[in-house]
Amino acid sequence: MNTHSPGEAKRVALTLAAAQAVVGAAAPIAVSLGGLAGSYLLGVDKSLATAPVTGYNLGVALGALPAAALMSAVGRRNGFMIGTVATSLGGAFAALALMAGSFWLFALALVVIGSGGAFVQQYRFAAADNAPEHFRPRAIAWVLCGGIFGAIIGPQTVIHTSELLAPVMFAGSFVAIIGLGIVGAVILSFLRLRQPLPRQAAAQGPAQRPLGAILAQPRFIVGLACAVGSYAMMSFVMTGAPLAMQGCGFSIDQAALGIQWHVMAMFAPSFVTGRLISRFGREAVIATGLLLLTGCAAIALSGVALWNFWLALVFLGAGWNFGFIGATAIVADTYRPSEKSKVQGAHDFILFGTVSFGSLMSGRVLNAFGWSWLNWTILPFAGLCLALLGWLVLTGRHRPVGRRIGSGPDDAEADIAMS
Repeated sequence: MNTHSPGEAKRVALTLAAAQAVVGAAAPIAVSLGGLAGSYLLGVDKSLATAPVTGYNLGVALGALPAAALMSAVGRRNGFMIGTVATSLGGAFAALALMAGSFWLFALALVVIGSGGAFVQQYRFAAADNAPEHFRPRAIAWVLCGGIFGAIIGPQTVIHTSELLAPVMFAGSFVAIIGLGIVGAVILSFLRLRQPLPRQAAAQGPAQRPLGAILAQPRFIVGLACAVGSYAMMSFVMTGAPLAMQGCGFSIDQAALGIQWHVMAMFAPSFVTGRLISRFGREAVIATGLLLLTGCAAIALSGVALWNFWLALVFLGAGWNFGFIGATAIVADTYRPSEKSKVQGAHDFILFGTVSFGSLMSGRVLNAFGWSWLNWTILPFAGLCLALLGWLVLTGRHRPVGRRIGSGPDDAEADIAMS
């Protein structure tokens, strides 16, 4: 692979970390305000209030393949800068939709913001591809550190701009996304990347297996189930949390801070999750994540004080991190390098389709049954995933058949950290 020298790789990682902090801040703005703004635009029936957040998740899912194709054609740096344009345009459309009082135009605008987020998801891959093997894990960690700053910048932007264009609530925050995109484009203009060379191992490996045969493997099924369970439950509860907090009398600023702590809890453990997987195994880390999700439900069900909401959201973020990264590591054991694209595509299609459905149903369940039922829903799904993990271990299928062809130790560590 054609990589930078260590000094160049550090500059690439720092540049991408800065872009992650700025452009990635659009995600917590969209998530924390999507449901609140949707409720603001709707009439008496608030059951579709979280549809805009669903739109954001759909944008990330639908934008993944076009983003990869575009970057393959024009290069990653140019593709990343085009992604900031999508983010800024989405912010402008969202502000206009709020001013026009159009709920569905607002939901569509969040799809556009989500499509910009699909490019942000590729920053850590670019950092890894342009670093020497020994520096890849640190390069990835630096980009993830940018995500932590984004978790602060986004909610703080909401706090200081939600009433900027009063009496139209929240429009100012989405106008601010335009600025985030512009600043991100300036940062990315300093990025200097080398295109990775194709891996010979992938070309020389065995013939690709049919997709159905790969998806039918017990390890893949359990890994996918745990990824879906962790991610969909996180999205289901997180999407409804700002609405529930507002319904309990807390301010928009307090709801935004809750999402800030949640997103920080999602990213911060990533610095150690890969090491924990190496030491204790994938299944143990996933089980820990599922138990943290159960703890989130227990804390939320014990009361509706501000600390209940905030602490539950922290447990929710950390549980997602362990559960999702561990599950992705299991899935990574089930395919060869030559099969990577089609398997990951099928995996992400199922995953983000379910996540989008979960975010949509969050508002309907919250409106019909209340905050408690959002949290009760975690328990059966977490129990099912734990049962599947136990079955995998008891039947001896928890041990990978062998390291994927063409993967070295650094590749395996990078795959875990990047997930």
